[in-house]
Order: sequence, then C-alpha cells, then structure tokens
Amino acid sequence: MSARIDLPQVRHMGRARLTAGLDRFQRLDLAAHTRVHPPLPRPTRDDVLDLAERVDLRGRGGAGFPFARKARAAVAAAGRTGTRPVIVVNGAEGEPPSAKDRMLLARAPHLVLDGACLAAAAFGAEEIVIGVAAGSPGEVSIPAALDERDLPCPARTVRLPERFVSGESGALIRGVNGLPVQPAAVKTRAAEGGTGGVRRRPTLLSNAETWAQLAVAARLGPEAYAAVGTAAEPGTVLLTVNRPAAAPLVVEAPFGTGLGDVLDACGLRPGDGVLVGGYHGAWLAPADAAGAALSRTGLAEVGGTLGAGAIVALPADTCPLGEITRVAAWLAGESAGQCGPCRSGLPDAAEALAVLAAGAGGPAVLDDVRRALGGAQGGGACSHPDGTARFVLSALDVFTRDVEAHVAGAGCGRPVLGVLPLPRDESARLEVDWSRCAGHGLCGVLAPGLVRLGPHGYPASTTVPVAPWQEHGARRAVNQCPALALRIRRPERAPGRPR
Repeated sequence: MSARIDLPQVRHMGRARLTAGLDRFQRLDLAAHTRVHPPLPRPTRDDVLDLAERVDLRGRGGAGFPFARKARAAVAAAGRTGTRPVIVVNGAEGEPPSAKDRMLLARAPHLVLDGACLAAAAFGAEEIVIGVAAGSPGEVSIPAALDERDLPCPARTVRLPERFVSGESGALIRGVNGLPVQPAAVKTRAAEGGTGGVRRRPTLLSNAETWAQLAVAARLGPEAYAAVGTAAEPGTVLLTVNRPAAAPLVVEAPFGTGLGDVLDACGLRPGDGVLVGGYHGAWLAPADAAGAALSRTGLAEVGGTLGAGAIVALPADTCPLGEITRVAAWLAGESAGQCGPCRSGLPDAAEALAVLAAGAGGPAVLDDVRRALGGAQGGGACSHPDGTARFVLSALDVFTRDVEAHVAGAGCGRPVLGVLPLPRDESARLEVDWSRCAGHGLCGVLAPGLVRLGPHGYPASTTVPVAPWQEHGARRAVNQCPALALRIRRPERAPGRPR
C-alpha cells in the first residue's frame, strides 16, 4: 500500500472518534490502528442487536434506515431458511460531492472492517463482501487490510463501476452477484434473501460509515457513545464539506452541531444557498442554513435532509441555475434508464433547465421542468428520480430571483464556474454531420429518448451525450441513417484510468 494517498483532508469538531489518529497517520494499517483504538470486544448476537437499538444506529448512506431492524430481519431469515447471512459493506460511493466513505476505506480501513467482522462473528455470517468503486483508493487499501488481520469468515472485495447508481443497495448486490450493476426492476429486501440477497442468502448491507460507527459504539458502550450528539440522535456524523477551488474536507461532528458552525470552521459562508445531503439532498436558503442543526430532525425542520452528509455552499459569483443545470444533466445520464421517470422524466427536466439557463425559455418552460419532475416522483424502480427531483425543485424555491431573471430572458449575468463538483465527462456523444444530414428524421424514431427533432425534421442539437442505457439506440441510429450523417465519438481516457 502506497504511503501517500491523495484524499480529502480530515478535521473534527469535538473529540475525534471515526477520525481518531488521522492527524498523525496518513493511513492506519493494523499496527497503527491497534495503537489508536482499544481492542474490539466480542459481543453476542443479542448484545449487538441491543447496542444498535440503544444508540439508534441508522444507515449513513442516505436513507437513514435503522440498522437493528435490518439486522434482526437478516438473522430471522437465516434461521427460517437454514442458511447463514452475508455481510456487505457498501463502499461504492458514486456521488461526486461525497468523500467520507472513500476516506474511511482508504485511511481507516480496519475501523470499517471491525464493524463488519463484529457483526459477522455475532451473526454467524457465511461471508463478508466489500464493494468498492473501480479506481478508488479502497480498491487497494481494503485487500491490503484484509491480508493483515484474522477474519471470522471468508471476505472478498468486489470492484464496481464508478457510477452514481452503483451505490444503490440493489444495484450493488446485483453487481456482487455478477449481474448488471443497476437497481432491480422489482424492489426486494436484501435482508430477506432470495433474489434480493447475495447468492440468495439473507444479506445485511450498510455503508462504510455505518460499520465504522458500529465498531466505535461497541468499544464505547451505549452510554459513552451517547455522551455527544442529541438525545434523539446520539454520536457523531461524517460530513463532506466542498470548497470552491479547493479540495473537500471530511469533517466529523457531533449530531446537533450547527451547520453555520461547520461552515465557519471550514472558512465558508452560506453564500446564495447551501446544499445538504448531496445530489439527492435539498437546498437551504442562507438564513435557514446558518441556523440549522446538523441532524435528521434539525434539517427536516427547515426543509432539508441529511442524506449522505455532503455539503456545498454556493458562492454569489456563480450562476445558480447554470450550476443546477449541469448536475441535472449529469444525474439524467447516470440513471439506469429502466423505468419511465429515468428514461423520460429526468432527461425532459434537464433539457428544459438548459433552455431556461440559456435565457431562451419563459414561464411555460419553467412549468415544463416542474411537470417533468413531478411526474418522475414516486414511480421509479429506485430512489434516483425522487432524489433528483428534490435536488432540482428545492433549488428552484431557494434561487427564486435567479430563476426569475432567466425566465425573463436576460439571465443573471453571472458565469457558471462549476462549483458543484462533477467527474470528468467521459460519456460518448452522438454527433451530427450537417453537411450530410438531409432531415429524414429516422434518428428521432430509432432513438426517441436521445435525438429530439426540430420543427423541420432535423436534430435539435449537433452533439448529444449518450448514457450507457442509450447506446443501443445510438448505434441503431448511426447504422441506419440513410445519409450516413451520424457517428458516436468517445472521449480519450486519461492515462492509467480503468476502462
């Protein structure tokens, strides 16, 4: 394992728990880990379930589902079916503004593995599976950590595509099972096993921070664990605070800490608005953000959501609508494209937002955005349409003045600085050769969700990004174009980047 890992800096407010030792060590190998953290106890099954309930341990990947409830369901299903459960660590953090799980897997891998091994031993697990994003530091760090320690059962690392949808629990389990990494068309519960589990076994899945929190709680006990945080939400939480033109910070803070205090500690101000919860989260007005408490309850009181704990304060020198449009287009392309909201609703909303951002729309186009997102909510195979709708609709409410300026046609006059982080654009593009195009319109029939025709039958855009699920339609359009006016162009990949 390399001694140098290019990862976000780490800070803590109050006493460090998950981030303990990271001020002295770039990465905690087993020797450093045992110097920083006391020995891990060996609780029984009932001890682990009782501990998780007493500290109200909830998933830190975004949904906030009670860990004890999932664990009880998996244990019960294993007993009912005569099988042993599988423990899964979800480290496939595909959200650009979030870096906390990547940081843990790379810098404190043994703390995450402590939690997974503790549960595996207590529940008699058959296997531990750690899902990591391809090309992420965890792809090297976790196997190195597994080689250093004794394990209660076999363990393996599974490499998953670096895409937003890879972090969805159902998509991750499908990837572990060797299937396409996309949410299942029919929602199933991993804890029950069957088609929703790893090799049809009852599966207990949580994200990397949740497993690390379990290890901390087991060492401290419920009373000491609850000494920080709030009465309803004890303990600490990891936050990724994104900064313009600077690397993000991963901050550990007690639940209930003021959002304004966290921003101050990172040298930031609320600016024009603050995104909390990442790209499936919600925007807060500056005044609401400054006074909000960082907890599920505190954020809900001002219309926010904790989600994956990613925070972005939007400065006043960038165009809010332009920033939102960039992310909406990316989210539309990151979907699995297997249900109506993702195939139509999200692309329609992204296209309408682009028209508004260019100052070429009006009130009717704004209505189109709201209509497309409203139709996308509540009907998808996973939470992607709902999360995207929350991100965009809350932005329209917070950045009202900017939206009104673009609806009026003049726009806000500010450039789009790209403050909201996005990965390098590596999507294929469908290109139109105007010297050949004769306006047959066949491409619009073969790839209706990709090519939109103008009033005279010609494509409305010269280059169109192609999502993975749109590639089949794009190839059909290229192969069957009577004028041979279409081609698919793929970007050059950075040296060393995995294919």
